[in-house]
Amino acid sequence: MHKVITHWKGNMAFESHLPDGIIKIDVAKEQGGDDLGMRPKALMLSSLAGCSGLDVASLMKKMRLTVDDFCIETEGSLTDEVAAQYHTVVVKYIFTGTKLDEEKLTKIVNLSVEKYCGVLKMFESFADIKIEIIFNHK
Repeated sequence: MHKVITHWKGNMAFESHLPDGIIKIDVAKEQGGDDLGMRPKALMLSSLAGCSGLDVASLMKKMRLTVDDFCIETEGSLTDEVAAQYHTVVVKYIFTGTKLDEEKLTKIVNLSVEKYCGVLKMFESFADIKIEIIFNHK
């Protein structure tokens, strides 16, 4: 079980106390906020990338793969409804290095996507997920 306590800090700002830290949440000034924190929907994309990224990093370590840099770009397209929600999410896994094992890295990403990442599984219940794997050799 996870427990997060979120306190209103005035105007449109909130502060969420998570088991391991604090996140400030707000909206842009044009939406009535003070632009003092993260946006809730962007945090969802960050959670997806973080969950899958932890899987990938753990498996890269276990397989002793050499990767100079690794990042995940997540882009979500929202519906036009008042309560806008993601209908499509593109997740790009970008690996950079001189000794990339593309076959093993692809297998690792697929394991995260298909088996291990619970946040990605939650996203699949409401959005079309598109996965891209990009290799940048130095």
